[in-house]
Amino acid sequence: MGPSFNEQFDQHGAWRRAFAQQLKRLGQWMGSHDLMDAAVEERLQRLEEQVRSDKVTVAFVAEFSRGKSELINAIFFAGYGRRIMPASAGRTTMCPTELGYENGTAPSLRLLPIDTRMQSLGLAEWRLKADRWVKVPLDMDDPAQLAQALEKVSEVRRVSVDEARALGFWSDEAADENPVLDAAGMVEVPMWRHAVINIPHPLLKQGLVILDTPGLNAVGAEPELTINLIPQAHAVVFILGADTGVTRSDLTIWRDHLGTAEDATDARLVVLNKIDTLWDTLSSPSQVQAQLERQRQTSAELLGVPLSHVVPVSAQKGLVAKINCDDILLESSGLPLLEEALAEGIMGRRQAILRATVASGVASLQSETRRVINIRRRDLDDQMLELRSLRGKNASVIDAMRGRIEQEQQEFEASTAKIQAVRAVHLKMLREVFHQLGPRSLKAQLVELTEALQPKGLKLGVRKVYGDTFAKVRTIMEAAQSTGIEIQAMLGGTFRQLNTEFGFSLQVPAAPQLGNYVQEIVAIEQRHLQYVGMGNTLRLAQPEFAQRLLRAMGLRLRTVFESAANELELWSKTATAQLDAQLRERKRSFSRRIEAVNRIQQAANGLVDRIAEIEEAEQHLAELEQRLTELTSDLVRQPQAPEGVDIDIPLTEPQPLAAS
Repeated sequence: MGPSFNEQFDQHGAWRRAFAQQLKRLGQWMGSHDLMDAAVEERLQRLEEQVRSDKVTVAFVAEFSRGKSELINAIFFAGYGRRIMPASAGRTTMCPTELGYENGTAPSLRLLPIDTRMQSLGLAEWRLKADRWVKVPLDMDDPAQLAQALEKVSEVRRVSVDEARALGFWSDEAADENPVLDAAGMVEVPMWRHAVINIPHPLLKQGLVILDTPGLNAVGAEPELTINLIPQAHAVVFILGADTGVTRSDLTIWRDHLGTAEDATDARLVVLNKIDTLWDTLSSPSQVQAQLERQRQTSAELLGVPLSHVVPVSAQKGLVAKINCDDILLESSGLPLLEEALAEGIMGRRQAILRATVASGVASLQSETRRVINIRRRDLDDQMLELRSLRGKNASVIDAMRGRIEQEQQEFEASTAKIQAVRAVHLKMLREVFHQLGPRSLKAQLVELTEALQPKGLKLGVRKVYGDTFAKVRTIMEAAQSTGIEIQAMLGGTFRQLNTEFGFSLQVPAAPQLGNYVQEIVAIEQRHLQYVGMGNTLRLAQPEFAQRLLRAMGLRLRTVFESAANELELWSKTATAQLDAQLRERKRSFSRRIEAVNRIQQAANGLVDRIAEIEEAEQHLAELEQRLTELTSDLVRQPQAPEGVDIDIPLTEPQPLAAS
């Protein structure tokens, strides 16, 4: 059996820590040898931050009473020797709950009151308003206090029907989905809109984020959860009851809120929980197994997922088995198989993506740095040819060479005006792109959709308005891509001219690729069109709900636009940084060449000394290039395990590299 999710996440965390340390040492080494320009430094910082802050989000989604919170307890918190997340009979998690770790923040439970739904702000904006959250300190040394504090996520309150309607928990058109009225005509609703739990659990400290979602009614009333949080999770664990299979409400959650995008299939795991309810003493083990297999087959067919993605489990028995160290019961619970599926599916995909990003970033760094080294090497070769040509020459020849160098220097200085003119055009084009990708531009594209969703009542033509709006948004991103290609072509022409006239080795990087952002916009559109389908038509009739939906969509699109703008900015810096570096090296070269001629004029042995210095500098450059190869190879080298053998990545920090 392969490593569990916990074990593989430990290994992933160890690799991330080791990589961040190695990357930091690479940066220090480059800085000490004057190989660090602004663009390379920013790229190093971004790469290090990306690896250090990488989060793996796993969303647990289910209708009420499917044992979701118990499953979270069994997988992540059995080490406390008791339940941590509330998992008693009936409805437990009443509000969406995030479990994660914020370094430097004391363990706590933060709760956002349900009344905030009366306002249009989205969850992302409420996160910035710390004073509106109720904060409960958590004592990590007292499991009983911890569990008692977390019980607050299941708190409810009773409100009038009018208030329930305003909060999104009552619909006059869909009466069968409404909560039950009590004797006083009041309705039970969650006390809290959202909960954030910050605890230093080992896996959470390494970047795991657990999203625990409530049932259908609460999920449907919170657009940002369905539109932003769940789709951005790296994996979704969908829990069913083994005794009931796929019920109508389960199927509604799956179709309306999880989506069936082809690229998301690998990131969906279906858990048939509570298999212990089928352990019947009147039935033989083979009969129980046959019944369970039928449920797996039926569930896989109804949800459209591979049979291998439907995992039978007893979370309750698994938790008990872990607490009591009962290996036989643990095996029977099916929990180890689920953890292995999580490890291979979620962690395997996430590691592959992150490591591919790392390899690409390191290769780019290596290429840029090697280019600087080659510029210096070529400059030394040119100086060596000049100096060797002076052997045995008289003073007039040396004076003539000095004059030629000064003439070249003057011509070079005059060319900088042309370079600055090209840069000005380049920056102007970039500013126009940044304006198009800015918040004001995005807001203008959403005006028509905002006007269509504002009126009260059914919005029968809203799908067409959605289509028109997203078409305009995609056009902006495609225009940004075209401008990037245009800038790349312009720089390419300028670089070729400079290479020809001044012997530079400028190479414009490939045009920025923004196609993935266009695809992300398409995915957001599909998610919204699915969300505003028949299941939420009645909710859309409420202006408050439509406003929350718009807010969630605007925030999501704004994030996409900002990411695209950041990528363009980094591409631009990378393109111009090599120009700055070569200009800087050429200026240094002129200074060194004139200095060498001065020394030759002043002393008979100056020529021999200078040639020896250049030979030594060339040897130093060769050593730098070799060390660069070693450092960057260490960053991307991944151990290969023989078939059937697991690799344990050491959890200790790597030893410091020897200085060059």
